[in-house]
This record gives sequence, structure tokens and C-alpha cells, in this order.
Amino acid sequence: MNAKEIRKLFPILNQEVNGHPLVYLDSAATSQKPLQVIEAVKHYYEWDNANVHRGVHTLGSRATDAYEGAREKVRGFLNARHTEEIIFTRGTTTALNLVAASYAKSVCREGDEIVITLMEHHSNLIPWQQVAKATGATLKYIPLQQDGNITLADAEAAITDKTKVVAIAYVSNVMGVVHPVKELAAIAHRHGAVMVVDGAQSTPHMKVDVQDLDCDFYALSGHKMCAPTGIGALYGKKELLEKMEPIEFGGEMIDFVDLYDSSWKELPWKFEGGTPIIAGAVGLGAAIDFLESIGLDEIHEHEEKLSAYAMGVLSELEGLTVYGPSSGKRPGLVTFNLGDVHPHDVATFLDAEGIAVRAGHHCCQPLMRWLKASATARASFYLYNTEEDIDRLAESLKRTKEYFSDAIG
Repeated sequence: MNAKEIRKLFPILNQEVNGHPLVYLDSAATSQKPLQVIEAVKHYYEWDNANVHRGVHTLGSRATDAYEGAREKVRGFLNARHTEEIIFTRGTTTALNLVAASYAKSVCREGDEIVITLMEHHSNLIPWQQVAKATGATLKYIPLQQDGNITLADAEAAITDKTKVVAIAYVSNVMGVVHPVKELAAIAHRHGAVMVVDGAQSTPHMKVDVQDLDCDFYALSGHKMCAPTGIGALYGKKELLEKMEPIEFGGEMIDFVDLYDSSWKELPWKFEGGTPIIAGAVGLGAAIDFLESIGLDEIHEHEEKLSAYAMGVLSELEGLTVYGPSSGKRPGLVTFNLGDVHPHDVATFLDAEGIAVRAGHHCCQPLMRWLKASATARASFYLYNTEEDIDRLAESLKRTKEYFSDAIG
């Protein structure tokens, strides 16, 4: 199935915006949803809507089967060893905060170290800042090369026997950098540290095998991989999760409650207090089925081809600065600035022609300062995008440049 055929499965893409056919180039922020996912969520609400794990009636049993079935699909998708290693969360942010608040705060002490990079999304930076403040640990940064990559030599220098946590995005949401997570995990483990992976930008676009990566924790968001908003997951090695304490209490995570003490359910439910995001989990399971029917390798290859094509087309536009590696294969995004035109003005002009891109600091303010830019524009691609979409972007950027040159002149 090619991109044009796939596009037909996404109802929202078949519309005009401001009198132009929609070109959606903001999938790194959130992906669109195919009919299969929409129908799965609709079917749940029309036929199976009930709370899970509690009722013995038919609807409750069907809802529980759908919810736990989705957990098993996530396990298979990530190739986790055990289903109980999959904790449903609201998304990557919640998952990373869970690791920081439950695991890191319990193991970090004054003099310990937490190692990240300055290109991390705020969701993989601020939680570690808070851990450092609460425990007295030191937050350290692996330096970036000029193109945004990191080197294993620099990682070796930054990660020491004092390091307790290494937390890095598999794929940068700004620079288009794919980090060597497997090698970083090996370095971390040699020093007795755990490897935490922000998988928000990798999981939708490439095959992920957490056992092969040997990461200790892996966080993902459903809404970036064709699933509904508000659902995500945390993978954690069973032996680590079993030692961790929950950070939300009540409802589903309870085993026994006395007047002055309580006990928790076993994994994974001890981390899922309250009524869970059942319909979201159903949608996530349907999204996994959909992506696997297309093939993650095929999706990855398609996006790399689109990125290469975009780099070639956009490089012909004078005054355009593209950030990130200029050589090698890139994931499906291109971040840029157009001369002195503010990225918000660029995005507004493109929107007037039906093209949706992201503009701003992309929740990466330290990285923006490193780039010496207050903000950037970002075009991100997914399985439903085509070379024609990129041609539309390039032509519109030419008109953007002309418009603002005339306005300034």
C-alpha cells in the first residue's frame, strides 16, 4: 500500500484548509488517526463501555479483555519479555515523570549523577531537574557536536561510577538525530546506571526492540503513532518495577486497605490507580494493528526517502537554514528557519495555503539557545505524506520569502 492509498484511510486529511487541499506536516506533534482506530474506539463506546477489572457482568468482562489485550499488543510491539512490564500512562511525559518520581528519587543521593543531553524535550529534562533538586544529585549534559549528534567518547566521559540514571531521547524532535541508545545503555550498565529512553519520536517510525536495546525504561505516546490522545505506556524491566513504589493511590491499584496501612496489587496494576484510559488503550491496540499491517520497516524507509527528498528540494531555497545532520539518513522531520522571518510568521503564511507545520521552541528551550535561535519551524512527515506534499511546502516557502521581502522592502 503506497502513501496515497494510505492517505485515504485518514478522514481528516481529505479536506481543504483556507481554500487549499490540506498538507499535514505536523505529525511529530501529533499524528492523524486512521479509520481503523476511529472505528475501534467507536465500537468500544457503543458496545463494550464499562469499567475494567471490577465487574463480573458481560460488558465489564469485554472491556477488561479489550484493555488487557491492548497491553499485550504493546508488549509485542516493543518485544518486552513480560506483559506486566507494560504500564499504561497518559503518555511519554507521565511515563518519564513516573520513573523520575518513583525510581530515581529513591536511588539518587547527594553526589550521584544524572546524565542527559541539552537537546532533550522538556518532558525528559524537567523531571530530572526536580530529582536533582530533591536529592542533591548532579545533572550532567553530554555535549553536542556541531550537527547535533553526540559521540560515544563524550558519553563515556560523562557517564561515571557516580551516574545513577542516563535519560536520552531515541530520536530528537528538533534535530532529526537518532541516538545510539543500545551503545549508551551498555555504557550506563557498565557503571551501574539505568538507561531511560524517551521513545516519543522513535516508536511511531521504526521497529523498537527493548530487549535488544537493553534499556531499563522506555516511554511512548499513543497520539504520535495513530492512536488517541491521552494514552501512552511505560516499559520497565520487571525486576526494577517490582522494587518501585506507586506515586498515585486509590482505586485499581489497591490490594488491601486497613485503617492505618494498605497494600498494592501486583504489576502492572499497582501503577494504574483509578479508572484507566480504557478507550484510549483500545485505540492504541488498534493503532498497533494498523501500523504492523503496513510494516514499521516500510514506514521507516518511506520517511527516510521523504526526508532526503525534502533536504534536496529545500536546499535550493536561498536563505533557508536547516538544523541537524546534513549527511546520512534522517528520520521524518526537517527543522528550519527562513532568513530573518519569524517562524510563527512562516507557519501562518503556510497555513493560509493549507500547509500545517509547527513553529516555536518545540519544548526544547535549552537547545534553541544552543542553536542561537529563539524558535524554528518544523515540517514532520509520516506514512501518509508524499513528495507532492514536500513540493507544496517548497513552493509555499518561496512565496513566503517573496512576501516578507516585499513587506520589509
